[in-house]
Amino acid sequence: MRFLVTGGAGFIGSAFVRHLVETRPHDDVVVLDLLTYAGTRTNLASVEGRHTFVTGDIADVELVTSLLRDHRIDVVVHFAAESHNSLAVIDPGRFFRTNVLGTQGLLEASRQVGVARFHHISTCEVYGDLALDATDPFGERSPYRPRTPYSASKAGADHAVRAYGETFGLPVTITNCANNYGPHQFPEKVVPLFATLALDDRPLPLYRSSDHRREWIHVEDHCRAIEAVLDRGRVGATYHVGTGDERSINEIADAVLAALGKPASLKAVVDDRPGHDRRYLLDSSRIRSELGWRPTIGFESELAATATWYAEHRPWWEPLRDRAPVTEATAWSRP
Repeated sequence: MRFLVTGGAGFIGSAFVRHLVETRPHDDVVVLDLLTYAGTRTNLASVEGRHTFVTGDIADVELVTSLLRDHRIDVVVHFAAESHNSLAVIDPGRFFRTNVLGTQGLLEASRQVGVARFHHISTCEVYGDLALDATDPFGERSPYRPRTPYSASKAGADHAVRAYGETFGLPVTITNCANNYGPHQFPEKVVPLFATLALDDRPLPLYRSSDHRREWIHVEDHCRAIEAVLDRGRVGATYHVGTGDERSINEIADAVLAALGKPASLKAVVDDRPGHDRRYLLDSSRIRSELGWRPTIGFESELAATATWYAEHRPWWEPLRDRAPVTEATAWSRP
């Protein structure tokens, strides 16, 4: 099998590349990544020489088409995206350019070449805001109600993928996933942000609505779910990837501080980001019943292990921290 993985130098994409290379050594893997601020080839250092790396834009149809043809790609796994909600508030245009138009360009190249599968990585956030006391999670048939530029751009990408499947017969699948955590995550996201700040005894910015909850999954469980969909999933189907394990931001901060032996006094309250959704929770029964996938990694122990990873890998994250274009502690401060 020959794979093209877009966004393969980012957090989840690089985890999937490492997973492919380590578990399917006879398959060929080509990585396409524009290496924007959140992408780094150091994420792929452990598999250097075992994949082909190309720096480029998914919206460059000519480039992507030539890659697909030259490498005789069977499967496209599409991770590449602008993904930070806070940056989307400041610069929404880049999110629609990359996430919607970039995805359409990639779809068009895949259609022209005729790949055997196009798999798109989406998010729980396309469904919008779930009440804290709601008893029903989001299902694969839930209506899309995105509330932020990021989630709207991902919703647009999902619609483009489905349209290419219906109109042109492109063999597509989609997964919507819960919040990921694990090593190699860029320091702007909440778990590594809290870990790296705590390690330097700097305040951890908690939004005022600190009881808002997210469903969490380890990135390695996510990678196994994607592989299950590629191997056994129905063409045209959408699968939710979740654990049912919900935590508030306050609980995340407490867990990170405990893992690193830091005091609760480091927690600091900041203003909410505009469009801050209360809760995301996915019904993942379809992928469990149809494909036999289950999460295997427990949250408490692996969150602590993740915080410890950041403590042990300063040379990885310190050069990246200053790349982050948004400072959560001050970005939404009221005048």
